[in-house]
Amino acid sequence: MIILRRLKPEELRKVCNPADFDFETTATARPLEGVIGQERALRALQFGLDIKNQGYNIFLSGFFGTGKTTLAKQLVEKKASKEPPPFDWCYVFNFQDADCPKAMSLPAGKGRRLARDMDKLVARVRNGLAKAFESQHFEMLKNRILASFFESTNEMYQKLEEMAQAEGFTISRTQQGITTIPLKDGKPLEQEEFAALGESERQELLRRSKALQEKINLAMREYRELEKETKERIRSVEQETARGVMVPFFAELYEAYRDHDKVIEYLEAVHQDMLDNLELFVEQEEQTFPLAFFRRMDKRAALKRYKVNVLVDNSELEHAPVIYETNPTYTNLFGTIEYEGEFGILATDFTRVRAGAIHRANGGYLILHVMDLFKNVFIWDTLKRVLKNQEITIESVLKNYSVSSLETLEPEPIPVKFKVILIGEPSIYYLLYTFDEDFKKLFKIRADFDVEMPRTNEHIYQYAEYIKSVCDQEGIRHFTREAVAEVVNYGTWLAGDQEKLTTLFNRLSEIIYEANVWASYDQTETVQPEHVRKAIAEKRFRSSMLEEKVLKLIEDGTLIIDVHGEEVGQINGLAVYSLGDYWFGKPCRITAKTFMGEKGLVNIEREIRMSGSIHSKGVLTLAGYLGAKYAQDKPLSLSASLTFEQTYEGIEGDSASSAELYAILSSLSGVPIYQGIAVTGSVNQNGEIQPIGGVNQKIEGFFKVCQQKGLTGRQGVIIPKQNVANLMLPDEIVEAVRKGKFSIWAIGHIDEGIEILTGRPAGKRESNGEFTKDSIHYLVNRQLTAWAERQTRGGGRKHVSEVPFRRRTPGARRSGRK
Repeated sequence: MIILRRLKPEELRKVCNPADFDFETTATARPLEGVIGQERALRALQFGLDIKNQGYNIFLSGFFGTGKTTLAKQLVEKKASKEPPPFDWCYVFNFQDADCPKAMSLPAGKGRRLARDMDKLVARVRNGLAKAFESQHFEMLKNRILASFFESTNEMYQKLEEMAQAEGFTISRTQQGITTIPLKDGKPLEQEEFAALGESERQELLRRSKALQEKINLAMREYRELEKETKERIRSVEQETARGVMVPFFAELYEAYRDHDKVIEYLEAVHQDMLDNLELFVEQEEQTFPLAFFRRMDKRAALKRYKVNVLVDNSELEHAPVIYETNPTYTNLFGTIEYEGEFGILATDFTRVRAGAIHRANGGYLILHVMDLFKNVFIWDTLKRVLKNQEITIESVLKNYSVSSLETLEPEPIPVKFKVILIGEPSIYYLLYTFDEDFKKLFKIRADFDVEMPRTNEHIYQYAEYIKSVCDQEGIRHFTREAVAEVVNYGTWLAGDQEKLTTLFNRLSEIIYEANVWASYDQTETVQPEHVRKAIAEKRFRSSMLEEKVLKLIEDGTLIIDVHGEEVGQINGLAVYSLGDYWFGKPCRITAKTFMGEKGLVNIEREIRMSGSIHSKGVLTLAGYLGAKYAQDKPLSLSASLTFEQTYEGIEGDSASSAELYAILSSLSGVPIYQGIAVTGSVNQNGEIQPIGGVNQKIEGFFKVCQQKGLTGRQGVIIPKQNVANLMLPDEIVEAVRKGKFSIWAIGHIDEGIEILTGRPAGKRESNGEFTKDSIHYLVNRQLTAWAERQTRGGGRKHVSEVPFRRRTPGARRSGRK
């Protein structure tokens, strides 16, 4: 005998008892510490932070609102607080190759100090050199060299003059050099006089002039050598004077940075470069020629070479850095080289190299949302390259496009060691793991965040702590314990399980904020339970426009749904429609027509490609059940047509397979089904009912239709017994069940359901091989036997395995409807 289980009101909803809380309002509750219900993710994240080997970066996998970012920040900051701040990083001028700035690391805070020291050094050198070059001692040394030079040049000129006079010539200084002029009677020979000379005299005069010019040229070479030697002597005096000025300044820096070899090497290069370019530090006399302005500009630009570009300044850090980059563009993540327009051209230098988030996270942690990386080109591949090579090179983003002809810098790569924490959806993780070979090598730690947690007393109380924390952080009204209980009930409804609570805390926060507003309308000091219920109801109302339109179509008869009377081969199935964050249930009329033939089960939706593969599988499963149940002693001579009436979109899911089987059995037996009872649940080939999703929405959807058309007390819904634990029905339905106006049955086998729907025993096979007389199975078997006999008389027998049940046509559409 089959015992039918009609659910009691207390089984339809699990409520939180406000008396379990030890406070009147959340104002006196403890604030929440940490994240609730994510022990697996917590252990994975902690382990991932502790392991320092290359490739052990972390991917936080979970749906939006499960606390991934919050937990990541909390744990990473806690871990970083125990680690020392990393070194500063600077770029300095490369005196061997100006286009390749050198990278230099210093303990935290010393980068800024070196930059100040270098600025101070340049100022002190300029002032010191200006005073030294204006001193009497320097002027005396310089004048002594110049006097010696002038004396030597005068002697040289005097000798040339005497030599020329001996040859009958005099010499003259011009801008082109020294020229010879022939003499006659002690006076310069005029041009007319030279022309009046005879040919032989003119040739003789030219010969002597040429010989004299060669001697003059030789003397000029000696003059230039003397001039060069004099300049070198002056340069040497200047350098010795400058060295005397600079040595004390550099000695201070050598002492201050004696423990940093690269800084000492850099200071030595600076020292030598300053000695080689003293003109940069000496103020020239004001010049008024047109290009003087540009010369001053060049001088100021040249002095930039002694600056220090502090790329990463960790002077204010007390521990390892934690960088949460919310806008990871190429520039923000990897740094850039800036350009400045100067007289119509773009120019740059090493002081315009800028750091990115990776530079600031070096020695610490970098938190990123994976979808943000994919919104910008080149980001993902560049990040992987940095993690693999453990160094970062700053370059202009235009270089990646290969469209820039600008002269650019090539800064020395900086070694990096940091841990990346990526946050993303599970689907993104699986895609990357499957199709990106580098991903599985670089992100070896996966921390899974669940969307639900057990409904334990500890977690219920942590819900109250969470509400307390939100109220304190946002400065809103606190909740009474009755209001907290309503939030807990809502969390169970979101989880879809009486023994679970949701971990989608962003959804809970929305209700907390909105309940506070409704409380403000009532001008109450605290949020009451009716405010929470109002917030939930209004939230559903804002999204339920389509649901109300569907109910209206059913009410006016456009969508034909019967909840009274009986029909053969017709039943109300239940479907769920998903609209973003809002789901609602809707009854659908399913009809079955059976007749003699060999076509098997024909699913009309499958034939026209309106059903998905899961729905088609559910229909084909029915053939296995029918064959096993009725075709052990005869061929299954059956043609059956199944369809969802008035459906104009794709159908997916197998939750209607039990309803389809009931419709077939009704059609075969000729026994009508009561239309006031809707059915949901999938069925296997053994006739066992299997659980489905969206049970609360389905029941609520059918209840609303019955309520529209009038509750009679006979109406209800049949659900799989495994789904009883998922019930979190509204108070309205619970009350209707309590008053006997509506019923919900939980079943485990197809036989239980057919008895509820028809009021007739399902029947079982007796010892004689026949089913119980006048039972559903008896009537079905009798009809199939009659068809088989007619088919046999009509010509030949076919084995049941030869019945041509059609396969699903490839490429059939899918949809989100069940």
